[in-house]
Amino acid sequence: MNNSTQMPQDDVLRVKLEVLRREHRDLDDAIAALQDRASSDMLTIRRLKKQKLHLKDQIAVLEDRVTPDIIA
Repeated sequence: MNNSTQMPQDDVLRVKLEVLRREHRDLDDAIAALQDRASSDMLTIRRLKKQKLHLKDQIAVLEDRVTPDIIA
């Protein structure tokens, strides 16, 4: 493949990171909306919270890969 048409690895990771952050925010909004309803399905809320936690873990891994270690 031609390297001039590919994004650098760090840029790819930053794009993935932003997508995951957006998904995390969207899940947060969906959970809040469901919790505001009196007839909300607790199983659905629990599943969404689990999915949100998984996204948070993925975000942390990508942030570690993108952010260089700083030795004090």
